[in-house]
Parts: sequence; C-alpha cells; structure tokens
Amino acid sequence: MVAETKLYDALSVSPTANQDEIKKAYRKAALKHHPDKNKDNPSAGEKFKEVSQAYEILSDPEKRKVYDQYGLDFLLRGGAEAPPPGGGAGPGGMPAGFGGMPGGYGGMPGMGGTRSFHFSTGGGGGGGGFSFSNPESIFADFFKQGGAGMGDDDDIFAQFTGGGGGGGRRSRFRESGGGRRAPTPEVTTVEKPLGLTLEELFKGVHKKMKIKRKTYDDGSGKRKVEDKILEMDIKPGYKAGTKIKFKGVGDQEEGGTQDLHFVVQEKPHEIYKREDDNLRMYVELDLKEALTGWSRTIPTIDGKKFTLSKGGPTGPGYTETYPHQGMPNSKKPTERGDMIVEVKVKFPTSLTMAQKTHLKDIL
Repeated sequence: MVAETKLYDALSVSPTANQDEIKKAYRKAALKHHPDKNKDNPSAGEKFKEVSQAYEILSDPEKRKVYDQYGLDFLLRGGAEAPPPGGGAGPGGMPAGFGGMPGGYGGMPGMGGTRSFHFSTGGGGGGGGFSFSNPESIFADFFKQGGAGMGDDDDIFAQFTGGGGGGGRRSRFRESGGGRRAPTPEVTTVEKPLGLTLEELFKGVHKKMKIKRKTYDDGSGKRKVEDKILEMDIKPGYKAGTKIKFKGVGDQEEGGTQDLHFVVQEKPHEIYKREDDNLRMYVELDLKEALTGWSRTIPTIDGKKFTLSKGGPTGPGYTETYPHQGMPNSKKPTERGDMIVEVKVKFPTSLTMAQKTHLKDIL
C-alpha cells in the first residue's frame, strides 16, 4: 500500500511497476509530449515536465521508497524521519503540520479533502528537501544512457537536441516562481592518472596519449566513439599531483565537451624516495659494519657516482647530504634539491652465549 499514486498516475503505471516498466512508460510519454513535437500545444510542456519529474523520483529506488511511504510533500520538504505512528498523520501518511505547511497539508486549508498535486522544481519551503532537476536534463540523461532500449529513437532525440553538435543545448523550461531559464549544465572535467618514472620526471619527457572519446555524428546525431591522440610535454621537476590540462577534448555531453586532466603519479623507484625536491636513499649495514666501518658506492639520479665511507661506529638513522643532487625545481630548472643518504643498521636476530660474552668483553 502506497501513500499516494500521483507520480505513478503521471506515467500511467501501477505502483507495483518494475524499473523496466517505468522506463518504458517514461520513454513513451516523454517522446509524445516533448515541446519540440508540440509547438502549438503549450500544455504539452507542462505534461512533459510532469512525466520527467515523476520519472526522476520513481527511477531512484531510495526516493521511490520514501515517496511510497510518505508522499511527495514529505520528500520535497526534506523529511528525514518517519512520521510518528498513530493519530499524528493525515492523508497519505503525512504528519500534521509537517515542515511548517499552513493548514496542515501542502498549503491546503483544513485537514481533509482531496490533496492536489503540484510539480515543482523548488525544494519547497527552503527546508533542504529534494529539488527536481530540469526536465530536459532528465530527458537527455535518460536517452544518452540508452533508456529502455530506445533503438531508432536516438534519431528523434537528436532532433530535440539540435543534433548533438558539441555546443550543448539551452533549456527551454523556467524554474517555478522565477523568470529565469535554467542554466546550461556545466561541462564536467575528467581526470586520468599519468604514471611516470622518477627518471622521466628528472629529465622531462614528451608523451603521446591515445584516448577514446564519445561524440555525436553531425549527420544522424547518433553516439559514436573515436580515437584521439594527445601530446604533452612533461617538464623536469613535475611532482605527483601536477595536472596537465586539455580543454574540450573529452566526451561530448549536454553542456558541451568534457575537459580532460592528466594527473601525474610517481611510479615507485627501487632506490630513491622523493621528498619534495629532495631524494632520499637508504644504505643498509650489518652490525659489524656499523661498528667497525664501511664503504658504499652511491649512485645519483643523473648517473654520477659517489663513494661514501665511515671508519667509526655508525648509528641507525645517520644521514649524509649531497647538495644539489636531487630533483630539479619545475619553476626554477637550474635549481635542484639535495640527495640524502640514510643509514639503516640490521641487527642480528639471535646471539650465542659465547658471542654475548665476547661483546661484553669488547664493549
């Protein structure tokens, strides 16, 4: 048993309808009442808005559940809790006077009678409730996602949207109570990781990336996929998180064409760990070396080699710094960070009694 059936009635489906039935009903009604097919019938626009907004709620399982239990006004006014059981609820399961509604129910005087149903693109009362999307956005998203197996209806959709030429389309619906058109949706930005080695980030590198992008065919308006080659220069010293930005090269969507950002990611290095513009590497010593002395050949990121040695005891965490042997600064290419060599001491996991005695005598 549902609280009300107005949204189901708008789509001419039963409250028990499944998602496929709701999609098919919306597809049929939206194509029938779309304003572009009914330019001489002003009421078609309102009907199109009504079925689109009904679909927006009934196609969302969570919103549909709330609607079924408590009705549309409860959803629009941001009801977060179920009405108390018992006599506190009125028709449709709505709590009396909920959300500050005058007269008890949706602004209607009195407590009884048949509730009128009004679609609105506002959230109602400013209470933080659900707000409907623009009907054309609902329509566009439905068909771009292959709504209900639309088949050849993508040609019809192309007629409504101007052929999907990449420039987006302006909404023809006004927001409730206002005189301004709904804004064209903002173009989205897609981010993709770009993995680079430390050597590539040290020297800089020219990259070519092949991407696949979804566009609309100018003739038919149908969706198609095409390959595109993007070229970019990675400057020496770029850090993880640096973004290489391309404008208008991604998928075509309602608001235009997506921007694409490649986000630099540093691949793990077998020797170095980057710390801003500095490079840190580790030298592992056994206990004997740490106590009696040691020597190592230290490589740099640009292929040079240094000899690092120490004759006396070396404690864990001891560091030796080589100035200007780290990564370049991307904004000041002539400047470089440091290379830091840190010592780790590997202690034995066990000692015999004789070894312990000798160590005690020595130390």
